[in-house]
Amino acid sequence: MSEGNGAVVRTGTLLRRMRARDPEEEHRASTPLELLFDLTFVVAVSQAAAQLHHALAEGHFGAGLAGYAAVFFAIWWAWMNFTWFASAYDTDDVPYRLLTLLQMAGVLVLAAGVPSAFQHGDFALVVVGYVIMRIAIITQWLRAATEHPEGRPAALRYAAGIVVVQVGWIARLWSTGVWAPLTFVLLVAAELAVPAWAENHGRATSWHPEHITERYSLFTIIVLGEVILASLSAVQSAVSAHGLSTDVLLIVLGGLFLVFALWWIYFTGSDARLSTLHTALTWGYGHYVVFAALAALGAGLEAALDATEHHAHLSARGAGLAVAVPTAVVLVVLGVLHRMTGTGAVGHALLVAVGVLVVLALGFSAPVLGVGGAVLGIGLTVAATLAANLTVFCHRAAPVH
Repeated sequence: MSEGNGAVVRTGTLLRRMRARDPEEEHRASTPLELLFDLTFVVAVSQAAAQLHHALAEGHFGAGLAGYAAVFFAIWWAWMNFTWFASAYDTDDVPYRLLTLLQMAGVLVLAAGVPSAFQHGDFALVVVGYVIMRIAIITQWLRAATEHPEGRPAALRYAAGIVVVQVGWIARLWSTGVWAPLTFVLLVAAELAVPAWAENHGRATSWHPEHITERYSLFTIIVLGEVILASLSAVQSAVSAHGLSTDVLLIVLGGLFLVFALWWIYFTGSDARLSTLHTALTWGYGHYVVFAALAALGAGLEAALDATEHHAHLSARGAGLAVAVPTAVVLVVLGVLHRMTGTGAVGHALLVAVGVLVVLALGFSAPVLGVGGAVLGIGLTVAATLAANLTVFCHRAAPVH
């Protein structure tokens, strides 16, 4: 038995000793297990976006957004923790696979509890699913601490920190009144603090930068796919009921421009350079907003289609803003992340700011332009923002003669 260059040490057909993966390992790609793991999160993202769509259609903006932000945090944080752990300690043996299966079961339980969380404020099933996922990752960290002595201090801090916070989530189920939102914010802050605390003492976890950026890129594709699927479902319903109207056609075209342009914008910066822990954490945490806003865009497009068909208690301006606001948020956050990592084509702050202001203005102008016209305008504006940034980017990258 031998260990070379940080690779996995094999101790048998079904069991491998857990060692840190080499952060400079070549051709490190997502495994089939990671891709299967991601598919379970499609269900959870779909449930969260569907409930946000219903809340927007009923005009319950505040409650809908608060519930969505809470549920999406649980989805994203569990996914992110697995992703970074797998990047450092993926052994792909039987215990590792079974614990991954437990996490997949947990996300399905969480997804099943999403409707109750939105409709009745009952987060019990969401918390149960979340804690199941966290128990699995605690076990993984304890295994890493046992089998990889060099990384034991960080692994034990991860395990201890996660345990403490999970006790807090369970206790929070009995909180009422003003304590409910207050304890939620405090526990989210505690969750976010655990990695920084664990990594800043002793030897850092050997996650693989290129593998991490690929995993985030793949999850972005999943979320964009959910936007397309949700929009298609709404279009089919509208066409079946009243045929293909001008507004529906304009929303479809605007939605296509949005999905394609936002995909292009994201993937011009998918090779982010995560050179320091601070950069990696900021980049990783910033994706909560990116993923949540992209999924919310799908809900907004559905709500806009409902409004054009008079199936929603939603004004034209509300429908326009349901598309404009998440689009603007994605542009702002991606612009910041691209500038921070020195990648991407939307790092020009002025161009991004102009694009965001036009997008929001179009959302406000939906009563004048019509919902379809506003959505198409938003899609064209994002495409124009991308084109302008690409032009600047190519000009700067051109060799000087």
